[in-house]
Amino acid sequence: MMRSLWTAASGMIGQQFNIDTISNNLSNVNTTGFKQNRPDFEDLLYQTTRTAGTPATEETLVPVGVQVGHGARVAATQKIFTQGSLQNTGNVSDVAIEGEGFFRVLTYDGTYGYTRDGAFKIDSNGQLVTSNGYRVMPEVVMPEGFIRESISISQDGRINVRLPGQDDPVEVGQLELYRFVNPAGLQAVGENLFKVSSASGDPIAGQPGFDGMGKTIHKFLEMSNVETVKEMVNMITAQRAYEFNSKAIQTSDTMLGIAANLKR
Repeated sequence: MMRSLWTAASGMIGQQFNIDTISNNLSNVNTTGFKQNRPDFEDLLYQTTRTAGTPATEETLVPVGVQVGHGARVAATQKIFTQGSLQNTGNVSDVAIEGEGFFRVLTYDGTYGYTRDGAFKIDSNGQLVTSNGYRVMPEVVMPEGFIRESISISQDGRINVRLPGQDDPVEVGQLELYRFVNPAGLQAVGENLFKVSSASGDPIAGQPGFDGMGKTIHKFLEMSNVETVKEMVNMITAQRAYEFNSKAIQTSDTMLGIAANLKR
């Protein structure tokens, strides 16, 4: 069988994966704190029929070899952790990260998750939690009878509230941020959460605004960093590449048909 059939097929499989990735990016264009995915491709093995540098005569060498490739495959999918735009929500429990870092939350199985989604809530116990009920770590618990609209979060993560009958606010907690040597190595697990992996390295804790950490911006949320125009252009490119590979398969099939119909 012709090698081009399998080579072009590998290209179609790769472009299908590319479209799947683009679709996921576009579907999360309004997901708070979402970071776009980028697929990376690599070429497959080459068949060498003549090696460069092979002696041609006693005094000369072959300047270039003869190689033919076998297509492409997906090498990796990478999260692009560029800053998303900040949106003013006016909600007193919303907080965005401007710069590097993640919030840490405690999941139901007792492990830690890391997120850029600062759409926090205050539960019936006065505790700061995520939309899925995961507790923000270190724990932040509002005092009984606090005035909700008096909540303020400074750029260095200090949380203050005012109590009835008091004019001066009271500090009730401190937000911490965590960064990683290789954030692209974090494992995305859904629910806007990431988990630590051996590739990401251990989390490095710090106070917002210090030691390379980003600042916490109160009453704002970080939106997705997906650029819709760029994703649409990538989709068109992937679609055309898929078509080109399908044309290569059709051409190979036509050539096989011509060979099969040869007569003496």
